[in-house]
Amino acid sequence: MTPDRLFSIANTIALAAWITMIVLQRRSWVLNVLIGRVVPAVFAAIYIAIVAGAWAGSTGGFSSLAGVAALFSNRWLLLAGWLHYLAFDLLIGRWELVDAQARGIGIVRVLPCLLLTFMFGPAGWLLYIIVRLTGPSRAVPSRAA
Repeated sequence: MTPDRLFSIANTIALAAWITMIVLQRRSWVLNVLIGRVVPAVFAAIYIAIVAGAWAGSTGGFSSLAGVAALFSNRWLLLAGWLHYLAFDLLIGRWELVDAQARGIGIVRVLPCLLLTFMFGPAGWLLYIIVRLTGPSRAVPSRAA
């Protein structure tokens, strides 16, 4: 399998996971099992396999921006970095949704945060923090935490 094909598959899985999380947000098995464990674990396992197979022959590293650029010139390691983003953005999106449910923050206010998290990770998280701090919420028991 090529890195491009695996990239396409991973993106499709991520998109399906985000849509499922939003549409079935009140289903604990979706938030706790599928989104909270299964999909990130699949991304993590592929990530580990790629890094284990491609790291030794790579140039670059994490000590400088030039080193990171050299490291990611390897398409497999670039894909590993992308899987890293997909997994962590999904976990952050799940946290936002579970936290919003626990605080009684409606999906209408959370949805823009989730969409931004899906597309631009940290920007969506920051928007959610702003929504969390500035809007009314009520404490309700969380079924999906």
